Amino acid sequence: MAALNNDKSRTDILNRLKRAEGQLRGIQRMIEEGEPCLPIATQMAAVRKALDSTYVRMTVCFMEQHLQEKLGTSPETAPDMADMFGEIETLLGKIR
Repeated sequence: MAALNNDKSRTDILNRLKRAEGQLRGIQRMIEEGEPCLPIATQMAAVRKALDSTYVRMTVCFMEQHLQEKLGTSPETAPDMADMFGEIETLLGKIR
């Protein structure tokens, strides 16, 4: 399996993971401080959604990278491809 070669996408995914990591640390703090379960559950749901969103983003980046390698892209088709991958990401995001 190939790695993500696009620096912009890799940075985006890493930033999303760092935000989720911060949320997880916040949840740990909430538990340590004895906060009620409902706010903790709400934050857990938010982290799950953030991770799901990051997974979708990584999957679309992977698809885009492989299709560009196999098919190539011309300057004329690049905007159409970007729009198509944006739509794919939106559609996949609706699955959760």
